[in-house]
Amino acid sequence: MHVPDGFIDAPVSVATGVVAAAAVAVSLRGARRELGGDGLGGERTAPLAGLVAAFIFAVQMLNFPVAAGTSGHLLGGALAAILVGPFTGVLCVSVVLLMQGVLFADGGLTALGVNITDMAIVTTVVAYAVFRGLVKVLPRKRRSVTVASFVSALLSVPAAALAFTLIYALGGTADVSTGKVLTAMVGVHVLIGIGEAAITALTVGAVIAVRPDLVYGARGLSKPLELKVAPVAAPAAPGAPRTEPAATAPAAEPAPAAASEAAPADPAEPQAPAPVPARRSTKRVWLAGVAAALVCAGGISYYASASPDGLEKVAQDQGIDKQAKDHAAKDSPLADYSVKDITDARLSGGLAGVIGVGATLAVGSGVFFVVRRRRDAADETRTDGRTPEQV
Repeated sequence: MHVPDGFIDAPVSVATGVVAAAAVAVSLRGARRELGGDGLGGERTAPLAGLVAAFIFAVQMLNFPVAAGTSGHLLGGALAAILVGPFTGVLCVSVVLLMQGVLFADGGLTALGVNITDMAIVTTVVAYAVFRGLVKVLPRKRRSVTVASFVSALLSVPAAALAFTLIYALGGTADVSTGKVLTAMVGVHVLIGIGEAAITALTVGAVIAVRPDLVYGARGLSKPLELKVAPVAAPAAPGAPRTEPAATAPAAEPAPAAASEAAPADPAEPQAPAPVPARRSTKRVWLAGVAAALVCAGGISYYASASPDGLEKVAQDQGIDKQAKDHAAKDSPLADYSVKDITDARLSGGLAGVIGVGATLAVGSGVFFVVRRRRDAADETRTDGRTPEQV
């Protein structure tokens, strides 16, 4: 659904650019909370946010057929919002769109505000609103998270199609009725939404089956792992029978969270040390995610459908494509997801995909690292009243 330059006139393009900039600014502030350590996995969100952006970039290269002569691809707003939070999700998709526009001439540069508004903001907001509503009414189980992921992703795609139609009605440059655009866009994107829902539900389900603590939308469904530390036994009196120390309890498995009030402790009795939250490394998940993104972009993308996606097909059928202008980055060595001067299509496309994954991962991780550092600096200031420069 990448909108090229020329489809939308300059005033509306500027207006959507302002909306996109404001939304990104708000998301940067909101992402500080989502990337902060809240005891429910927030401290582990930051290193995975860049990976989510890279994964969305890779899967967007996998166009799948939805109808005769039409294909679709992942938009990613629902997936990002559920995995790392809605504010961080807006930033993830925005980073993907920026990299695609600058490096691969995919989506116009003057239309970047249109694309961020449509593909990053609308999909994320709609998907997460639907997701939270469903999670509240469904049983508090992991399967409910997967079901809610499917439905929210499904609805987010036609919502984006509606948003594009509204933007087109305000600033479309072609002489095509809004009704025709609406009917064509919503019709094909309902089908694309099914593919979006399947990809989102499968990905969320896979992560939640292995590490539910890493899924933002599943926070609160399980307690963090705890290491139970056995109290140190007092020295036995001379001549007393020897007793074996109690075995250290194993780490507790994730269990449904339940609010309970503990009885007040007797200060006269020695107390066992408090349970220590177990810190589980995200390294394996991160490496697996990077590997999956590289395989999708570097190999599987060669077999993606070559048919135009939903917006391209509608533009061709309605004559809107005649308004498209040359992309400012059309001479990029990576334009059209191929490496310039490499004639082998499989090698050229695969290498371009790998470069795109690496670039998106680096830029996305850098953005979220800075956001997290600012969060840590703010926390430090609130703790001791000093600014980071005074520490």
